Order: sequence, then structure tokens, then C-alpha cells
Amino acid sequence: MGKQKPREAVTTFIGADAVVEGTVEFEGTIRIDGAVRGRIISKTGTLIIGENARIEAEILVNRAVIMGLLEGTVQASERIEAYPPSRINGNIQAPAISIESGVVFNGLCRMAGENVTPLGTPETTGNLGITEELRGS
Repeated sequence: MGKQKPREAVTTFIGADAVVEGTVEFEGTIRIDGAVRGRIISKTGTLIIGENARIEAEILVNRAVIMGLLEGTVQASERIEAYPPSRINGNIQAPAISIESGVVFNGLCRMAGENVTPLGTPETTGNLGITEELRGS
């Protein structure tokens, strides 16, 4: 049966019909069920990507819970969790990573803390990565 998906007190919601381009900055917990293209940033927040979400972004958060389509790079300071039916095409990095059976993941994975070069930088893969501007803010 697998683990129960975590229940978070959602403070911000982007609905299934919404399309956002640009930078999304938040505190608390955000759930995205729509489409986002750009950057998603929160030093202390939790990002929940819903089953029908379509995300193409650089993501820098405290915690990420992924259940939808993600193309891009995720760097989480605490943990990343991926549950079916998620499809991840990109690189992920966090001290703790959980990928459930049934998730499609194509990319590089690094379990590391803050004092390492993020995946996706020229020093690692040359792909989309977390920029110095984001890491320093």
C-alpha cells in the first residue's frame, strides 16, 4: 500500500486552471495544481506539486512534495518526496530524498547539505541549475 501522502496546512493555492510565468516566492505551504514556468522560491516553505500540475522551473525550497509533472531543478534544504503519478525530468538535491515506486525520474540525484555545488551548475552537468543569485538570497 505504501505510505500516506503528507497532509500539510496549505496557506497558498494555485488552482488547476491557473498558468503562472515568472517567480513565485512564498512562506508556509503552497500547493500547485496548475502550470508554473519560471522559479519557485522559499527558504522555509513547503512546496506541494499536485497530481495534475505542470511545472517547468528552478525550485529552491525547504521541502518539496512532488506528485505531478516537473521539468527543472529542485534544491531542498530539508527533503524531497516524490509520489506516483509524478514524472520528474531534471536534477534534484536534498539531504533526504524519498522516491516511491511508480514515480518516473530521469535526472541526477544528490543527497547533500548546503555546502556543496548544486546539481545543474556548470561544475556538475551544465543543465538548468540554482543560480548564485538564488542561493545568496
